[in-house]
Amino acid sequence: MSTRKTEQVTNIRHPREAVDLHGHHAAETALLNAYRSGRIPHAWMIGGPQGIGKATLAYRMARFVLANANPMAPSVQRAETLALDPQHAVARQIAAGAHGGLLVLERGLNDRGVLRTVITVDETRETISFFGSTAAVDGWRVCIVDTVDELNPNAANALLKILEEPPQRSLFLLVSHSPARALPTILSRCRKLSLRPLATADVIQAAACATDIAADDPALAEAAAASDGSVSRALVLLGGDALKLQQRTSALLAALPRIDPLELHALGDALGTSDRVALAAFIDGIDRWIGAKLRVEDANAELPRLARLAEVWEKIIRSARDTESYNLERKPLVFSVFGMLAEATR
Repeated sequence: MSTRKTEQVTNIRHPREAVDLHGHHAAETALLNAYRSGRIPHAWMIGGPQGIGKATLAYRMARFVLANANPMAPSVQRAETLALDPQHAVARQIAAGAHGGLLVLERGLNDRGVLRTVITVDETRETISFFGSTAAVDGWRVCIVDTVDELNPNAANALLKILEEPPQRSLFLLVSHSPARALPTILSRCRKLSLRPLATADVIQAAACATDIAADDPALAEAAAASDGSVSRALVLLGGDALKLQQRTSALLAALPRIDPLELHALGDALGTSDRVALAAFIDGIDRWIGAKLRVEDANAELPRLARLAEVWEKIIRSARDTESYNLERKPLVFSVFGMLAEATR
């Protein structure tokens, strides 16, 4: 794979700025049809692998609803997609994060300016004042949770309370990489909408739209082919030697439960001390491997092993977030991750 400087792919546009949606026509149509029926469910769980466009779809739906408050309007009934002119006032306000009818729950910064590892209960309680207000904006109110996976237990329970008694003309769009791990009580109050990994051609187009990379860039084509249908994964693989690092990680995973300390030291050195792209590539490789294992174990109904792997997955995700948020040494994370996986796979 050709080498690309990491800084060339760091200027990635946020999903709230995305104009186009790639590869999810059926899901988009399901949302559109539900809205113009006049009986749209108040909460949706938009699930699927990371980086395939779930948040992009959520923001696309939010723009359409906030710009078209009457689902019975002729323009809505004639609409074939959720597309909204990017020059529309609602689209500009959402792109700027300044629309009074949209609340986004996502990880914020703590008092030290460091990105939190979870969405807190205080942030989630903003939904109470948001949906209780009548002065900010007329019409619909939309809340996007990006992601439900990052709600801490108290925050999840706070969200559940408002989902149990939703206000009129409220719409919740809950994004999740692993919907099955959400609170069952939250899941039961949502219409489920599952998105699949993108085709390679869609990954290329979506990545080009989200960055300044040309769609015909050979490096992008190579990264897209190795991305398993994830735009974010393709962008990670474009950074430096990320693809080689994932291959090295995969080789170590394939040898489990056997561990080679020398190889782990080498992998820790390859991760460096502050390279976020390398860390993301490492964690992404671990995440994909565990996900594949869980699907196989689930199919074979080996519940004890499934439970151990799921527990390890949770611990690894927390450790990785702490390592990234606080810029901790990478090598202890590598040894910790492989130690837990070795124990879980024996």
